[in-house]
Amino acid sequence: MNRCRHPNCFADDNTTCTLGHIRLDMCPEWKQSSKGEVVTPADSDVMLLPWSGMAMGESDLNFISGKIKPITVGIVGPESAGKTTILGALYLLLGGGELITEASSFSNSYTLAGWEAVATSLRWSPGQPPSFPPHTPSGAARAPGMLHLGFRHLDGALRDFLFADAPGEWFQKWAINEQAADAEGARWIARHADVILLIADRQALAGTKMGTARNDFQLLAQRAVAEARGRRLALVWTKGDIEVAPAMEAQIRKAVASDAFSVPEFKVSVCPQEGVDAVENFRELFDWILSTKRAGVELPTTEVLGHDPLFRFGRR
Repeated sequence: MNRCRHPNCFADDNTTCTLGHIRLDMCPEWKQSSKGEVVTPADSDVMLLPWSGMAMGESDLNFISGKIKPITVGIVGPESAGKTTILGALYLLLGGGELITEASSFSNSYTLAGWEAVATSLRWSPGQPPSFPPHTPSGAARAPGMLHLGFRHLDGALRDFLFADAPGEWFQKWAINEQAADAEGARWIARHADVILLIADRQALAGTKMGTARNDFQLLAQRAVAEARGRRLALVWTKGDIEVAPAMEAQIRKAVASDAFSVPEFKVSVCPQEGVDAVENFRELFDWILSTKRAGVELPTTEVLGHDPLFRFGRR
């Protein structure tokens, strides 16, 4: 696999080109990596953009954070637990108008191509029923690919959200050893996520290896709850159409219980279930994510000496 020579580019991890090239074969750094020589593009009038539409890498955050720091949503869970499926389902429901409310409406996204890549497997195609998204590849990236959504609230304010799509192998290694060399991406999410969705895979917890799945989840939950440090954390049951023994559910809830804060629960599934509104379950989860607010900052009051505002600060 080709790797870009640029130190701040992660295009080889399916994120955007740091030089703004939508097509990688037009980027001189990429060509130099793949062919060993720099080839000047024939078209010198190619427009360069600060984003490509693909999932963003760590170096792209400055572009999003120019006006205000976005809210980062980290989806933490084992391999094949349905993390990417949650993102794809949210995107498709949002596109169908199912998640729009009066309080907030969709404004923009810099990663529509990335969202489409995640959700394309869930769409109906002629002669081909929908399937689950492919496994998120586990590479040596230092940060996950991030998908952007912007929303406008009733007061006119814009709020940006970044959804981190990370492979489950990162979290499994991070749960065992916080400082594991190949768990840097999981540590990045633990440091920067404002919202943490802790995923419990009901299929694994009801399968033949339920004991192993329970132990792995308990280890991961212990790490995630400890790293939350007061940040918003929710328990999300995926594959909600599958029945799990009540005793197993109790052990999972006990693993995420915290004396410092309450942990809300959500149960979602992309498979139909009698008597259950799947869209409403996703809507509740999405509304909870959008309700995230940053703590306000109160500036200290100062005593005004004189009438010149220039000397309001810095004097006593």
